[in-house]
Amino acid sequence: MGRVSRRAFAVAALSAFTMMPPASAAPKRDGGGDGKGDGRAASEMRGVWLATVANRDWPSKPGLTATRQRAELITHLDRAVRNRLNTVVFQVRPTADALWPSPFEPWSQYLTGTQGKDPGWDPLGTAVEEAHARGLKLHAWFNPYRVAAHADPTRLAADHPARTNPDWVVAYGGKLYYNPGLPEVRGFVQEAMLDAVAKYPVDGVHFDDYFYPYPVAGQTFDDDTAYDEYGAGFPDRAAWRRDNIDKLVRETADRIKRVRPGTPFGISPFGVWRNAATDSRGSDTRAGVQTYDDLHADTRKWVREGWIDYIVPQLYWNIGFSAADYAKLLPWWAEVARGTSTRLYVGEALYKAGDPAQPAAWQDPAELSRHLTLAREHAQVRGHVFFAAKDVAADRIGAMARVVADHYGQSAPPPR
Repeated sequence: MGRVSRRAFAVAALSAFTMMPPASAAPKRDGGGDGKGDGRAASEMRGVWLATVANRDWPSKPGLTATRQRAELITHLDRAVRNRLNTVVFQVRPTADALWPSPFEPWSQYLTGTQGKDPGWDPLGTAVEEAHARGLKLHAWFNPYRVAAHADPTRLAADHPARTNPDWVVAYGGKLYYNPGLPEVRGFVQEAMLDAVAKYPVDGVHFDDYFYPYPVAGQTFDDDTAYDEYGAGFPDRAAWRRDNIDKLVRETADRIKRVRPGTPFGISPFGVWRNAATDSRGSDTRAGVQTYDDLHADTRKWVREGWIDYIVPQLYWNIGFSAADYAKLLPWWAEVARGTSTRLYVGEALYKAGDPAQPAAWQDPAELSRHLTLAREHAQVRGHVFFAAKDVAADRIGAMARVVADHYGQSAPPPR
């Protein structure tokens, strides 16, 4: 996920203001499962993302010894326990690679500095074992379609599937992506990801916010050939693309149930589905990126249809932020989740706390704590996930310490 770059998008996406005629509203579904009652404190998500892409959180740099890598990983797990967190979302497939011995894809370059080079140990296996030893849940986090943060296939490992199947790959915005419009790609990425799910007793399967790539001004994602072959019967290319992502989500959910029954499947999308000015069902926001239109990810539909077990929208803005107000997005997502079987957790921007480049609200150590206080007013919110592990460690202005003091006075078992 390059959650490094996605944070930049969270800012850039709001710099453009999109105003379109509202679409007609769809009827709401009624039903139970909205999380009412006071069981949340006893069993709530208290998660942290542990990002490996570009060595964001771990390992601190490529090429460390196996002993040093393992020690750094365990330090993150121990810190999660000290902060009374209960779940670690560990990025194990950041760029069509693997942090376990995979028969489908090469070892990640973020371990050794060389893609395909064996690091001499099994990071995912160790993470699961050591997390469980500490009472933590370990969710395996996958990025389905990103191949590389550059556009040169020759820099990939010689046996990388993107090199042996060049027709699977689209270069866009200076990066390489698998083409979601090809059924063989969709099948392959599921095989590659589910290999880890089959081999390890992971406690969850997690996708981030990258489906079709974030838009790059002046560039076109070239899927003409795939659209010509598979797009018949759809009103337009956007509808076909959304169907491709819908298929990925539904099929992955079904296969997880077969491979490791009872393992929850969750997704962490960009926080704005659609602006209300675009669609009357949308949120009171003015975001320049909308997942439905730009990433072709109908995140609202996945929740309403119960295709996924949990959703963690990235609500990475402060209370009162004009273009995307946390205090407006939170109830919008709570209403989306109401009456569904999908649990709602909230993605929190710990990385912004104390960053001098961020608005004044983020210089206040209490901003994040106020988010959790506000969330308590919405029964559908079943917990929070913090981005990310490096920021839990640094805690520049004590925002995480404030959250723990105000809300995590005692340990809580993770959601089942």
